[in-house]
Amino acid sequence: MAKHRFYIPASSWDTQNLVLADDEAHHCIDVMRCKAGDRIIAFNGEGTEAEAEIISVSKRNATLKTLLVNETSKPPASITLGQAIPKGKNMDLIIQKATELGVSRIVPLLSSRTVVQLGGGDLEKKRQKWQRVAIEACKQCGQNWLPTVETPVSVETFTKERNDSFRLIAAISPEARSLKEITAETRNGDEPRPETATLLIGPEGDFTPAEMSQAATEGFAALSLGPIILRSETAAIYALSIVGYELMG
Repeated sequence: MAKHRFYIPASSWDTQNLVLADDEAHHCIDVMRCKAGDRIIAFNGEGTEAEAEIISVSKRNATLKTLLVNETSKPPASITLGQAIPKGKNMDLIIQKATELGVSRIVPLLSSRTVVQLGGGDLEKKRQKWQRVAIEACKQCGQNWLPTVETPVSVETFTKERNDSFRLIAAISPEARSLKEITAETRNGDEPRPETATLLIGPEGDFTPAEMSQAATEGFAALSLGPIILRSETAAIYALSIVGYELMG
């Protein structure tokens, strides 16, 4: 039977003294009913995991004994997903699948057509909630590289800050081209694959013409995802899959 996985932040990681605390201790002790003597997997979100034995538990933490340490290689490309926040719980799904697909950074976007409007303290509360979704996804799928979920920003702010060598925006406009066409234009001969990339996914109804223009000005190529208009969450999963295959396959 697969061992339960738990997260210990890299800032608290000490291979010789691993301790589950707070939410992870609660999940381990109260939810999964783990006890002293059980073996689990702990990971730090930066490529390191350890098989460990629980040697003691208390109400607030679980102390572990490290048995075996493994290192997972860093993905060959760092992919940033800029995702316009969809309605309902679809953002949770997108973050979960983006984590499984190996993205390095997820930036929720507030676009003109975003139904969900956030401000003030809500931004940080949402960021923390979504970061937790990413942690849970790592625990479930065996991913040892945890993506950073950043505080929501506007499309304009996001596009101005990105300087990755490969920048794409999913679009339904006639000017949008396939990934194969864009790749052929941006890479010459035997040039290595880009090591960094940014993918921009819009809300239902796509970005506004002004936002598309802004992205184009900042060097984002319009990426076609085919003739069918996809839901935002489907577009994100599909686009990340093909871009990930191109850069990390």
